[in-house]
Amino acid sequence: MGQIKVIGLGPGNPDLFLKPAVEAIQQADIVIGYKYYFQFIECYLQEGTECMDTGMRQEVQRARIAFEKAESGLNVVVISSGDAGIYGMASLVLEMAEKRQSSINVEVVPGISAFQAAAAKLGAPLSHDFVILSLSDLLTPWKLIEKRMKAAAMGDFVTVLYNPRSQKRYWQIYRLQEIFLDERAKDTPVAVVRQVEREEEHITLTTLGEFNPEIVDMFSIVVIGNSQSYLAGDKFITPRGYYSKYNEEGAPGPLIMQESFRTIAERLIDLDISNEEKWVMMHCIHTTADFEMKELLRVKNDAVARINDYLLKGGTVITDVTMVQSGIRKKACERYGINIKCYLHDERTQNLAAEKNITRTQAGIRLAVEEHPDALYVFGNAPTALIELTELMRRKQFQPAGIIGAPVGFVNVEESKHRLKTFANLPYISIEGRKGGSNLAATIVNAVLSRDEAETLKPGRDV
Repeated sequence: MGQIKVIGLGPGNPDLFLKPAVEAIQQADIVIGYKYYFQFIECYLQEGTECMDTGMRQEVQRARIAFEKAESGLNVVVISSGDAGIYGMASLVLEMAEKRQSSINVEVVPGISAFQAAAAKLGAPLSHDFVILSLSDLLTPWKLIEKRMKAAAMGDFVTVLYNPRSQKRYWQIYRLQEIFLDERAKDTPVAVVRQVEREEEHITLTTLGEFNPEIVDMFSIVVIGNSQSYLAGDKFITPRGYYSKYNEEGAPGPLIMQESFRTIAERLIDLDISNEEKWVMMHCIHTTADFEMKELLRVKNDAVARINDYLLKGGTVITDVTMVQSGIRKKACERYGINIKCYLHDERTQNLAAEKNITRTQAGIRLAVEEHPDALYVFGNAPTALIELTELMRRKQFQPAGIIGAPVGFVNVEESKHRLKTFANLPYISIEGRKGGSNLAATIVNAVLSRDEAETLKPGRDV
């Protein structure tokens, strides 16, 4: 009595054959499969091993012949591409063994599926929960396929598509794109990997909104990211959560922040502004839980990029009060060599305030301008301090690296912010009206410091 081994050949590169599969081929009396795959196993065949082709779509015949040959005493190998248990011959052979009540020993030998090979080429798109769908309706009713598509989209699974499109079956992938766009952002990353691990291999990286189904064929694997997936250069990454599970002090929290940012992003999806401005806006909304920030935030003269560039070179930050100073991320400042100063409690400030009969915040700004005229000035409390700075800028004809204007209150608050609009080339970020505060001012600084994450709008280490 012979035996049957159903093996997976991987995606087409003999270098990716697993050792048990190679050994099965070397020990076979006969190999049964589609003739296209014989070219990949020639180097492992022993002299005298028969290769039998049953042609395309002759899977049932292939399995029947395998049992007939095994029952005659031969060691039979049935080959599939990828992994035999993933859209391969394994289930059919095992079903036939049960139907025939056969005593033939059937062993399934694993292989590397095309989705695994494609994922490795892309980077790490499958690091969290994922779903594999075949869009072929030859054996599965289309209504059931569409039901599964909707479930995958709603469940926020990374989704891998097999058999995504053919000459006769071309509209289904358009329907899938429509369903996924109902549930996911247009900038969700999408990859098309064609002929993976073969000479004709080609990779296309795009987004769900820009994805063109016409570039897809039966030799393609399509990977659609989840809400956390992003592109980093030529790498497709879906975070598992290790990096962001804890913050820099080792306490849990970033996962909650990520969920908050996801909620905020859904409310801003149709806002026609740059990602940099949206990034700052999301931080402001997250800090205040106030969606009026959509109307109040002002980002002028390429402020995010210019202030970020200044800070990452080790710039100086001047704050009007110590609460703003306390809210700026310490680890980020240490990493970039940023110096944060608040003159409010400086003895010289108190003396100058008494001498000139001005507020301490005004006096502190006067001292700061003498020592750091080109610093980033951040206001979260005192409108008088912002007014003082703008008066000095006019009188002394200098311009700081930037201004973040978010004083809060009822007296001179709006007027202090209006002054910023008179400086044509000044990079500034402000909160219109009476709203603001120290926490909001510090939040804006933190958002600017993490500018590199504005591309994906997903918080990370510097948030």
